[in-house]
Amino acid sequence: MTGQSSEPAPRTGIFGPIRRLYDWVLSWADSPWGPLALFCVSFVESSFFPIPPDPLLLALCLGAIRKSWWFAGLCTLASVLGGLLGYAIGMFAFDTFGLPILETYGKVEDFEVIRQRFLDEGNLAVLIAAITPVPYKLVTITAGVAQMDLPAFVGASVIGRGFRFFLEAGLLFVLGERVAEFIEQHFEKLTVAFGVLLVGGFLAVRAFLH
Repeated sequence: MTGQSSEPAPRTGIFGPIRRLYDWVLSWADSPWGPLALFCVSFVESSFFPIPPDPLLLALCLGAIRKSWWFAGLCTLASVLGGLLGYAIGMFAFDTFGLPILETYGKVEDFEVIRQRFLDEGNLAVLIAAITPVPYKLVTITAGVAQMDLPAFVGASVIGRGFRFFLEAGLLFVLGERVAEFIEQHFEKLTVAFGVLLVGGFLAVRAFLH
């Protein structure tokens, strides 16, 4: 889990420079500065950084199981604060910073689709994206461009990011290393499944109330 293997066997979807960046992020798990690195990665990932904080969160939790909840809280706080930076980029500096960020990740073609989803779904769209593997930077920047209600944006971010990170930390707290490798190998499938379940619950409540 610490990314210090001498063999560069690629994980799914991580190659070349991205793989090296991934390993560099993960190497902080063995450092006393690991929690600070987790905060920084979580913060910048919400607006421009390509590597999600989840691998480092998993590694830190494995190294100090009793601190799993604290790591998850730290990760959630930093991600939400970073989301506010992404929101500000979208609202005040989209042409200068936001558009180049989307171009770097090849997400310009998705921008209008995501923006329309914000206009139609509002905080539910943020909630779904905060849990699933949708690049969160795309979400935060687009929310700013769409001028989504800020308290609703923050609330959905807290719930979605918190659900994701506390779920991972909780699984490790209960099951330990047995579940760590499984989570890393199947992370995208698991988050999509959890997102579907959560959205299904919201739709069921909405149907019941109406």
